[in-house]
Amino acid sequence: MLKRLSFKAVSVHLVLLLSCAIVAAPVMYAVLGSTLSRSESFVYPPKLTPGDSLVENFQQAWGLGLGHMMFNSAVISVVVTVGKTILALMAALALVYFDFPWKNGIFVFIFITLMMPVPMRVVPLYNLAAYFKLGDTYTALILPFLASATGTFLFRQHFMSMPKSLVDAARIDGSGPIRFLVKILVPMSLNTVGALAVIEFVYMWNQYLWPLLIIHDPAKQVIQIGLKLTSSPGDVTNWGLVMAASVMAALPPLVVFLLLQEQFMRGFALAEEK
Repeated sequence: MLKRLSFKAVSVHLVLLLSCAIVAAPVMYAVLGSTLSRSESFVYPPKLTPGDSLVENFQQAWGLGLGHMMFNSAVISVVVTVGKTILALMAALALVYFDFPWKNGIFVFIFITLMMPVPMRVVPLYNLAAYFKLGDTYTALILPFLASATGTFLFRQHFMSMPKSLVDAARIDGSGPIRFLVKILVPMSLNTVGALAVIEFVYMWNQYLWPLLIIHDPAKQVIQIGLKLTSSPGDVTNWGLVMAASVMAALPPLVVFLLLQEQFMRGFALAEEK
């Protein structure tokens, strides 16, 4: 029995290690590729040892203006993440603790928007932005993303699992809706807030289609569009430079995930338990 258990445990760990290796292989190859020079990138068979062009590739990528674009992406991602979280909290508060006509219908409508693909919304959103003359502005990159059906759904489900006695205690204490939200609901929802923050930050950081359509000024462009600058149309692509830029672009979301990893895991663990 002990041997069978040991064999089973070893097999499970081997499968898990193999799965991790498969998932991590593209990332590790990108990091390795960021050290290669242009000529080393085209060696066959592919070179699987570090090159000596790491500093040169990162300096060249930074010199293309990717640092400024990363700053733009960071500011937009943080503003949208904070705004989405606040609006989602208030929307969930209204849907759970207030009674008003068509409340369930409004929630169903919000839920349905989760199923709408992004390309379906691009054309009407572009026409709306053009009507209000928001082209080439940070407002156009922030305003359309402040409403979050995902955040509203997560917070609504979380608030519904809280005991009703909290509301009665808040009323006896004389707390208004905003004070009830800030003093009671938010401290009890930090894990859900952290999970949503990770999702929304990564989502905004990876925006490509909308900035490509609405922003034409390179000084206001975001990092995902800037990655195109590392390729050379009509010339041999320096894949070491491309990989270095990709690694640079992946670092901020990775840092955010590592900082909020505990809240992210707990937030979804709580959601599954409920």
